[in-house]
Amino acid sequence: MTAISVDADNPSIIAALGRRVLSGGQISRDEALRLFQLETSADILDLLSWSNRIREKFKGNKIHLCSIVNAKAGACSENCSFCAQSSHYQTGSPKYGFVDPEPVADAAAEADKNHVTAVGLVAAWKGLNEGPLLDEVCDRIKELKSGGKTRPDASLGIIKKQAVANRLKEAGLECYGHNLESSRRFFPQTCSTHTYDERLETIGYLKKSGIKICSGGIIGMGESREDRCDLAFELKAIGANVVPVNILNPIPGTPFAKNEPLPVLEILKTIACFRFILPRQEIMIAGGRTVNLRDAQSMVFMAGASALMVGNYLTTLNQSVEKDLQMLKDLGLDPNWDSHDFSDQEEKACGCDQEICQTETVPE
Repeated sequence: MTAISVDADNPSIIAALGRRVLSGGQISRDEALRLFQLETSADILDLLSWSNRIREKFKGNKIHLCSIVNAKAGACSENCSFCAQSSHYQTGSPKYGFVDPEPVADAAAEADKNHVTAVGLVAAWKGLNEGPLLDEVCDRIKELKSGGKTRPDASLGIIKKQAVANRLKEAGLECYGHNLESSRRFFPQTCSTHTYDERLETIGYLKKSGIKICSGGIIGMGESREDRCDLAFELKAIGANVVPVNILNPIPGTPFAKNEPLPVLEILKTIACFRFILPRQEIMIAGGRTVNLRDAQSMVFMAGASALMVGNYLTTLNQSVEKDLQMLKDLGLDPNWDSHDFSDQEEKACGCDQEICQTETVPE
């Protein structure tokens, strides 16, 4: 048996950074990267304890639930290496055109019944342009807006014109999902049919129109810990409101089909590091949680998660909504989340006047 060396400084460093974030401060990239590099279970569980405190400080016991409707499935022109719906790979994924109103109305009704905050329309295509399809998309959004309590969200790919984002806002869209997927450095290994800058450009149009941003990524694609750290800071820079953390579920037929799964503690540590970097954001655990976390799913909240994707995913199954709601009840967490305007994410200055707050210094 090979012993893993223990760094006695790690508990004091984790505590100092945790106290700084709790007091309204921020951590630097180098400090965050040190957290991503933690190895022992003792250090990782210590990190989780502090990330849980940070979640409770800024989010209380509220958990933001989201669900999705696969509004247009399969035959996507993009070659994202993780995606079953790409036309570049043979995966057996279902294919159909843009949905009629009935499935969307059914999803909204189901969401209302299960305390789900938001329902997102998700479409497998490169992006959305002006024309009849945009008109149809706006009709579905209006129906969601008028049909119940749930917030209408959408994830419709690349947007190339401000006018398209403005139309979505006018239709009642409140939040748009557009993941950066990974760091700028690693992104070319995930997709070559569009660029990282096109994704940032899309987010810029949406923000200018007043639409909130749901943007995160996928871990377990072969990226480094540094890539995960850089993704979190990029999401901070763009002002993402909801940050989905997806865990790769390798799909046969895709380039990432044979990727080794991440260890459970590595996944939980990543969530915790995201919470340290993004203390006020909704950190949502989305695709891949059942297959990768198994019986440890409830630990995502101790790791700092404050949101959960419920119901089935685009092409893979999730555990039942009823089981998720029971899990939240057992943990004393409340899915009745009502901060639709994300006002709880407004940061208050701590008064130190530093770009990176040094309210409490890290031990040397």
